[in-house]
Amino acid sequence: MMSMIQLTVDNIEKYFSEEAVLDGVSFELSKGDHVALVGPNGAGKSTLVKIITGVLEPDSGTIEVHPAIRVGILEQQPEYTAGRTVWDEAAAALEELATLGEEAERVAAEMAEATGELLEELAQHFDRLQVRLYQQDAYNIDYRIERILSGLGFIESEFHKPVEQLSGGQKNRLALAKLLLAEPDLMLLDEPSNHLDIDATQWLERFLAASQATILLVSHDRFLIDQVAQKTIELHQGTIEIYKGNYSSYMQQKDDRNAVLRRTYEKQQDEVARLEEFVRRHIGSQKTAQAEDRRKKLARMERVNPPREINAPAMGFPVPERSGDIVIRAEHISKAFDSPLFEDLTFDILRGQKWGILGPNGTGKSTLMKILNSELEPDAGEIHIGAKVKAAYFDQHLTCIDSDKEVVEAIRPDHKEFVERERRDVLARFGITKEMVFKKVRHLSGGERNRTALAWLSTRDANLMFLDEPTNHLDLWARDSLERTVRDYQGTVVIVSHDRYFLDQVCDMLLVVEPGRFRVIDGNYSTYQTLIDSGLAKEARVEMEPRPETVGPNSNEKKSDKASNSKPRRKRKFPYRKVEEIEAEIAAAESRIECIYSEMAQEEALRDGSTMKGLSDELGAVQQSLEPLYKHLEEAIELN
Repeated sequence: MMSMIQLTVDNIEKYFSEEAVLDGVSFELSKGDHVALVGPNGAGKSTLVKIITGVLEPDSGTIEVHPAIRVGILEQQPEYTAGRTVWDEAAAALEELATLGEEAERVAAEMAEATGELLEELAQHFDRLQVRLYQQDAYNIDYRIERILSGLGFIESEFHKPVEQLSGGQKNRLALAKLLLAEPDLMLLDEPSNHLDIDATQWLERFLAASQATILLVSHDRFLIDQVAQKTIELHQGTIEIYKGNYSSYMQQKDDRNAVLRRTYEKQQDEVARLEEFVRRHIGSQKTAQAEDRRKKLARMERVNPPREINAPAMGFPVPERSGDIVIRAEHISKAFDSPLFEDLTFDILRGQKWGILGPNGTGKSTLMKILNSELEPDAGEIHIGAKVKAAYFDQHLTCIDSDKEVVEAIRPDHKEFVERERRDVLARFGITKEMVFKKVRHLSGGERNRTALAWLSTRDANLMFLDEPTNHLDLWARDSLERTVRDYQGTVVIVSHDRYFLDQVCDMLLVVEPGRFRVIDGNYSTYQTLIDSGLAKEARVEMEPRPETVGPNSNEKKSDKASNSKPRRKRKFPYRKVEEIEAEIAAAESRIECIYSEMAQEEALRDGSTMKGLSDELGAVQQSLEPLYKHLEEAIELN
């Protein structure tokens, strides 16, 4: 049985300055499809989404949305009602359910007073309302709101915070929460993981992967695409190619397809060259007839196009001067602002290592990096920099390059002569070429500014690099280039990033910072995730205790803190019960709800207002009892 087609994009064309951004784009989304839309920066992904949502008009072609479905769009600049709290705004996404509930209560009250045909009409209406409320899980609204807000990184104390006091990132997270709560049939998600830390992003990918909604996802988060997408649409040079499977499958299929196309293209080019050479040598000679025959064959030949490839700048950092074996030694460092960020942090970073710093938003990852780079002083403890260490810092706000300067001047190093030709060569390595090098930095796109800052970094002659969110604004292909560049770099690197794929490909050490504790993981992100999944990460959680004083400044041996205490478990809100017992009680309650619906549909109940009122009251009570049971089950699964 074919699924209902919910969205049809038919032969869409869009031009900007006579350049075709979209050139005959066509595809369909059926009910339940999870589709990723990928392509390089500037390919037209956001333009296509805006056309689908009606923000932009196509120059030609049509968009058809099934009239029976609800479409939800992730707003990039959400606006909220002043005076409302985070909870109020989240609940506003479910106003339709609240209205249905109020109507059901009103009808139930009228049924208690009605008789005869009026009672039967009210009973049937009430039954329809109850079915809709049950199908939409209306009696667990508070649980749903709490679950989604918490999943997206809001803590309980922020639930009743006025929306006017939210940061830009928090407002975007709230917009995403409202969209998920509304449960539209078709969700259009443009970079939904922006402003989310790693924990919230993982929660989101689990939520979306389990969703039965149709999803069109635009994202640079490769792990997110891998977990959510069942189909991948590549948009490049105005046209699309459609691949079954997620991002990893798409890349493998594309490589395989291009390998075949490349061989076919090269084989045909060899044949074309052979025929053209024959024509050149023999036209006008005794073999003119054969040459004319070859010329006709060339004219008839259906030419094979070269493979459709998306090129990324090569990038690359120079070979640095060798530093001492111990590049950074952190001893008992602590830092607090309004509250402690981290305390008594101790570790060594060795030459050539690639460290990633992980932790939830607000745990001080960027602050720690600035302390390691001597931009900030710790409140306590010391940072020792090793011999012959020369550091350079790439910050996520790109303040390392002057916005008022031309690009070619903005990367000029202060410590050495670097003529314009050399600077342009460096910029070209990072994809900044031609007239772009004479633009003011402030006129560049986000991706261009990022690559200019990376070019600036490569001119510093550093053997220690600090990279704070280096993949921001880069497309998937530029991220691949940066991964290779950082992996091949022979110096030492410290990275803060929300890009799990980048951390997985680049890092060989991780520092996981949490309030009151830290963990040093010898491995990449996959190593860390394996520890989490196996439960071993709890044993690796290390309290902020000083390491032994016997560590000498010249030691080359890796030091690792041993697990002394596991992370304190959160306090129980409910009495201890076995998971199986709670699940059985939930099953019984859900079974009773089904029975009540069945009893409500009986002729006797429909004719008896007091019976219907009693069943309605019982239904409400049973449904309300489920909410704490769901929370109890969630707590038991975590803490038992």
